[in-house]
Amino acid sequence: MMYAKVIPVQLINMLGYDVLFQDVDIIWYKDPLLLFHDESSPVAEFDMMFQDDGARSVRYAPYSANSGFYYVRHNAKTRYAFTSLLYSGDVIQATQSHQQALSYILTEHSSLFGLKVKVLNEKEYPGGFHYHGRNWKDFMREIGLGTRIPTLFHMSWTLNKDNKVLFMKQMGMWYLSNKCEAKKAEELFKLDPSDEKDLTAPCCSAKPIISCHYSDKPSAVNCNDSPKIDKKGKPFWPK
Repeated sequence: MMYAKVIPVQLINMLGYDVLFQDVDIIWYKDPLLLFHDESSPVAEFDMMFQDDGARSVRYAPYSANSGFYYVRHNAKTRYAFTSLLYSGDVIQATQSHQQALSYILTEHSSLFGLKVKVLNEKEYPGGFHYHGRNWKDFMREIGLGTRIPTLFHMSWTLNKDNKVLFMKQMGMWYLSNKCEAKKAEELFKLDPSDEKDLTAPCCSAKPIISCHYSDKPSAVNCNDSPKIDKKGKPFWPK
């Protein structure tokens, strides 16, 4: 699975294109490509730009780059870096992490070959580190209430897919109708009997579909009547 995240980026980069890679547990509030494509922006000089992972362990040092959201400009330096990552299957297998293998390559190639790596502002590109962090509750409330609008949010640092979905639902980051969840394509197409097979109207909401699941996790509305997910968890919203 981890190696599968390497191949498509390497192939597209090798064909001569810039690449934006992201995991599926990300919601956009703004279009990040506007910044990446702006030749007058502060990040225009960088070859690769990453979301800040939040981890400060040696494993991902020195950049703490999150491999779940990054942008790569096509040039000789990035082409060499991703070819090196493609040949690092043994490292990915040994560490069970393509992010760790990528961290090694970023460090080596920036030092030896002048690869320019940028880690994006964590408040503009927040993620699971902020969602689960004790010191970020006010920050998450601002996002939930809409008084702070980051470029995107990445529900990383979360144990499994089921929890990711529940957390996104109560944070107002979910726009898929319940009747369309976990359905096969042939089932969904029955919702639109026309030849166009447009699932936007029956499946997608223009406004977030908010539902409460855990009182001790960040939410866009007060979820204090919901159970806790952590034994020692405290209500996210003041009583």
